[in-house]
Amino acid sequence: MHIFGLGLHILIAIYFGVHAIRTHQGLYWLFILFMFPLLGSIVYAAAIWLPDIRNSHTARRAGSTMRRMLDPGRELREARAAYDDTATVANRMRLGQALLADGRAQEALPLLRDAATGLYSDDPDLQAQLARAELEAGDAAAARDRLDALIAAHPRYRSPTAHLTYARAVAACDDRERAHEEFDVLVDSYPGLEARARYASLLAGWGETERAKNLATQSLAKAKQLPRHSRDLDRDWIKQLKELAG
Repeated sequence: MHIFGLGLHILIAIYFGVHAIRTHQGLYWLFILFMFPLLGSIVYAAAIWLPDIRNSHTARRAGSTMRRMLDPGRELREARAAYDDTATVANRMRLGQALLADGRAQEALPLLRDAATGLYSDDPDLQAQLARAELEAGDAAAARDRLDALIAAHPRYRSPTAHLTYARAVAACDDRERAHEEFDVLVDSYPGLEARARYASLLAGWGETERAKNLATQSLAKAKQLPRHSRDLDRDWIKQLKELAG
């Protein structure tokens, strides 16, 4: 049992060591992990691994999806109640986001526009959400212009969701060359299969049938390698990819 326990500690240290290398942590973490396998792993998990997992896009997406599955209308109900109680900027923003997530972009737009004033007028996350609302409300040109302005004002800003919104907006503006450029990056960088499914659908709509089928087939092969919970999150996109693959 002692030998088994020691081996398990080493395996955990190796796992965290790989994580440290992939996420570009300081090399001193490797020293701590392998000089003190048990204590080092506990410290690394608390200081680096858990915050990274909690803050990852995939983790946030999984948590949000799970909450919607258990109680689909909860966030919208709570956001509306908070807004009705006190119409602060934060509550206006929260209700706008909840409406947008519920597919009600037209209702979300005025709330997000009102929120994007004063202190929040230059908030990149809010601007990105407002652009998404404009896109889904049918104004792709406004969404593209807003995101172009956001990129110019915050050149270091990074958001997979905003990037996908931009790619969708330029595609909706029929700028196919730019859409190809953006989606070619997104298929390998965007978490999950949404970007791949949307791109394959666009390719099919543009008459690039063979390329659409190839992308769909490759994406389905990738889906088989994903953990089950990830496939569950992307089940609608997987269904769409299967239809495109033929």
